[in-house]
Amino acid sequence: MADLNLQEIHDFMISIAKQAGERIIAAKPTTEGAGSKKNSVDLVTETDRAVETLVSTSLRERYPDFSFMGEETYKPGDKLTAAPTFICDPIDGTTNFVHRYPYVSISLGFAVDLEPTIGIVYNPFTQALYSAIKGQGAYLNQTHKLPLSPPTPLDTLNSCLVAVEWGSDRSGNDFKVKSETFKRLAATKENGGGMVHGLRSFGSAALNLCGVASGGLDIYWEAGCWAWDVCAGWVILTESGGKMVDANPGNWAPRVDERRYFAVRGGEAQKEIIEEFWGLVDGAFEVGI
Repeated sequence: MADLNLQEIHDFMISIAKQAGERIIAAKPTTEGAGSKKNSVDLVTETDRAVETLVSTSLRERYPDFSFMGEETYKPGDKLTAAPTFICDPIDGTTNFVHRYPYVSISLGFAVDLEPTIGIVYNPFTQALYSAIKGQGAYLNQTHKLPLSPPTPLDTLNSCLVAVEWGSDRSGNDFKVKSETFKRLAATKENGGGMVHGLRSFGSAALNLCGVASGGLDIYWEAGCWAWDVCAGWVILTESGGKMVDANPGNWAPRVDERRYFAVRGGEAQKEIIEEFWGLVDGAFEVGI
């Protein structure tokens, strides 16, 4: 990695993300001619595909020796390797995009030796640009260092605002693990629960991770999403002082392509919060195993 100009790559990724954002803003959000990939809530639009083509073409022209992994061109069996790799979700929050709810982003990450190294997350509707280079801090709009302000102390789980997502798999073991754990998180301490301040489902993994990095959210817990959903946000989170562990209890060092993610913002009680949360997880996710 020493011979890579990470700042140059970072700056070019930002320029591409902004071009992609212009395409997203100008598009008509419809699934006509595209539809769903797996079921009625796993949506894809022509804009997803067009944006990924724009991004991949631009990156390959500039960096022909780097690999590329994108949501819309992924094929079952494709594996992330140690090679320098751009990892892209052209529209993270497609369902929001279709419903004209502006919690939408392009998630553009760069991994080296399977490690998230550069992260760019851009919401073209709000013009919020989150960016980070490993070892150099994380920023909003390249000027405001994350977290945005000294957050309230990270104390116990019942003082936390937690982001969760239902995902597109609405049956089976993993849906049950989510449903039962959501109930435990919301339940009172007297009933064996976490009594968290609230559960939020915003519909974009990348922006959820940026929310934790910024300090507005305390936790994001998810299983079933992919490396392109989290690679960029992972760098932004960890460079803000946050930590990523496994959504399943016990694994403190998950891989970016492992499909189970648990993000916690920075704070003195970070380890204790993780262990307290793990104690409320009802079962174990099968995805990624």
